[in-house]
Amino acid sequence: MTGAAPFHAHIYYSDAERPVAEALRAKFQQRLSIEGDGRLLFVGAMTDRAVGPHPIPQYEIHFLEAALPSVVEAIEVSGLQALVHPLTDDDLADHTSLARWIGEPIDLDLTVLDPPGMNQGVERFGKADF
Repeated sequence: MTGAAPFHAHIYYSDAERPVAEALRAKFQQRLSIEGDGRLLFVGAMTDRAVGPHPIPQYEIHFLEAALPSVVEAIEVSGLQALVHPLTDDDLADHTSLARWIGEPIDLDLTVLDPPGMNQGVERFGKADF
């Protein structure tokens, strides 16, 4: 199926940006509940602390490649920073060379990422966040 490749977006926010992040998350949740084709699969909880490789507050969404243009556009319009990446079997590449930053990039803690071929994110795709 074209456009069925899995993607994540990690949407970052500061304390001051939290209301904007909440509003964008609500839009994604609404879209998740009404989108009939299943392109948007999961909207994670707002995490107000560092988690995984992400050193600042963030939440993630899981979606299929077909939704990539509309997800990127919604994030860009919000003015928030985000890391958008495919979900492959190489967690490090997903978060670096295959990733796209919206806004200013931040330094991730790459030491916690799965080694190539062991990407545990595949198992939780569309089901859970950190």
